[in-house]
Amino acid sequence: MQLYHAIYLSPHLDDAALSCGGQIYQQTAAGRSVLVVTLMAGDPPAAELSAFARSLHQRWQLAADAVAARRAEDVAACRRLGADFLHWDVPDCVYRRYPHHYPAGDQPLYPSVEAIFGPLHPAEAGLVAELARRLASLPACDRVIVPLTVGHHVDHQLTRAAAEAWPAHPPLAYYEEYPYVQYAGAPENGQQWLPEVIPLSPADLQARLEAIASYQSQLNTFFSSPADLEQQVSDYVQAVGGERLWHRHFPEVANLREVNI
Repeated sequence: MQLYHAIYLSPHLDDAALSCGGQIYQQTAAGRSVLVVTLMAGDPPAAELSAFARSLHQRWQLAADAVAARRAEDVAACRRLGADFLHWDVPDCVYRRYPHHYPAGDQPLYPSVEAIFGPLHPAEAGLVAELARRLASLPACDRVIVPLTVGHHVDHQLTRAAAEAWPAHPPLAYYEEYPYVQYAGAPENGQQWLPEVIPLSPADLQARLEAIASYQSQLNTFFSSPADLEQQVSDYVQAVGGERLWHRHFPEVANLREVNI
């Protein structure tokens, strides 16, 4: 089984490229192997979609086989970055429904924008443990990069919780989710978190921009035009000094200055 330098856990079919595309390309261009695992890449259930999910498909201009189209976008993005990819069969939260045994019946778990940025639904209490068990079957790697949960999206919460519940997991680093970090802000550099800034070359930044542009269905959610995409991402990279990961601050790493990737 292949040993990966890094595995990036992406809740959705775009999160890793949006937030970490430059560093992923930087690593693969240097000959290091990277795997992007998208946890919520599964097809919707056979039940009728919620009004909220239908509205998203309309915005994405993907009326039929929307998730298959999004997986194809992700394949193109990962290939641009030189990364391997793995798509799990868990549906996006906008498609997940109450289990049939749940008292409320077969209804959407997250039927609105407010719901997807709120707390995890009680019906999904066992999903964290299930995902953690699946993570334990991934190939060996030097470290795992997981979402920090900036913005509090429920699927990001699930992904981070599963990674932290993963028995004997490799070292974890946390990526600040772009573009949410532009609005919600990043942690303070202090007692709980230590930042790791990864400078990007022009080629690294260009690869990230082109990978993000591969997600054609998602661009109008965050950007008004290709020029706006380039401007926003470039401005944030310049402000941060590259791409930024975060590490939990434990006493034994109190003097951390640099982490080699």
